[in-house]
Amino acid sequence: MVADVWNRLRTAAPRGATALIADSALGALFLALYLAERLVVAPLPSASLPAALACGLGIAAGLALRRRTPLPAFVLGATALVAGVIVAAPSVLAPYANQIGVYSVGLHATRRWARWGLVLTIIYIAAYFVAVRPTPRPASIGGVVFVWLLTWLVGYGTARRREEQLVARRLMRRQAVTEERARIARELHDLVGHTVSLMLVQAGAGRRVLDRDPAKARELLLGLEQTGRAALAELDRVLGVLRRDSPGDDGETGQPGLAGLPELAGRMTEAGIEVRVQIDPKPPELPHSLDLSAYRIVQEALTNALKHGDATSATVTVRHDGGSLDIDVRDDGRGSPPGYQPGRGLLGIGERVALFGGTLWHGPAGAGGFRLRAVLPLPTSSALSPGGVAASSEGGGPSSGDGPSAEREGPVT
Repeated sequence: MVADVWNRLRTAAPRGATALIADSALGALFLALYLAERLVVAPLPSASLPAALACGLGIAAGLALRRRTPLPAFVLGATALVAGVIVAAPSVLAPYANQIGVYSVGLHATRRWARWGLVLTIIYIAAYFVAVRPTPRPASIGGVVFVWLLTWLVGYGTARRREEQLVARRLMRRQAVTEERARIARELHDLVGHTVSLMLVQAGAGRRVLDRDPAKARELLLGLEQTGRAALAELDRVLGVLRRDSPGDDGETGQPGLAGLPELAGRMTEAGIEVRVQIDPKPPELPHSLDLSAYRIVQEALTNALKHGDATSATVTVRHDGGSLDIDVRDDGRGSPPGYQPGRGLLGIGERVALFGGTLWHGPAGAGGFRLRAVLPLPTSSALSPGGVAASSEGGGPSSGDGPSAEREGPVT
């Protein structure tokens, strides 16, 4: 019954109020035991009883305030403890209450005030043994000093560990937010950048043929409309993934993957760049995140070829060797200037590849144009060769004669 009442109070009251209630209960318990000691177990003379009871109230108040104001509460309780041995016989219970105060200073006070608490602890120990009669043996004094300092050290060390854990949790939350923002930026950049590039190309082509070939213009406008509708549908899916409103929805349903590459190639061909897709052999069922990232890598590479490379054709090759997924995109555009620097698009591809521990290479193709190759290791459960034997994950650079084999970054966005 008492436990039920306490649980209801703890749930209803704020955290600080709950701690104050618990400490007040501890102070009241000590005061009740202290009164029993002073009045029944070891009765005091009536002359010294009022002063002893006042000291007991001071120690109880220190216990009640030990978390709200740790150092003042300790000073109050320790002062009452020393005063108690001056006005009356030493109490058996009072030193243990003071030990709780010492622990509380180390645990709940700030670093600065906790260290002052250590200094005050030594002072109050010295004052106690000066006031108490008869004076204990040096060995007993040394034992008390050791125990009290150890008590402070335990509280102080616990507080510092809690601070370190709090800092670590904050850093983890900040890192999680940063990673989530980067993920959102990648998704929106890949989706919006790709779609807007296609729509701009289609709109420009339609404007050029509007007067001399209305039928072609209508075809381009129809493609523009279909691209816009598809973009809206995919944007809605992306926002659904980011919000994850639906109970039981893992946020991956409906996201594009390698199976959507032929449709992507069709849209790119309508925009003016002929795209050929070859997937050999057909990869096993991939995790949603890996499947989506592979699709986005190809999408961004083709968008770069259309928007920045002025390419007229591109080839997409996806191979599965059992341990990794090899994505190769080549175009016949104008390539890249020497010493080029990466933009948001290639940086986003690099981030996607890095998330899976893969390798990325991009740079000029052998006979002109631009080439991008990404190797993504497959999870163990999917890393099976066609014969069913687990294969190791190895990701190398392009073969000899196709350009540098080192990983590079590029300026294309």
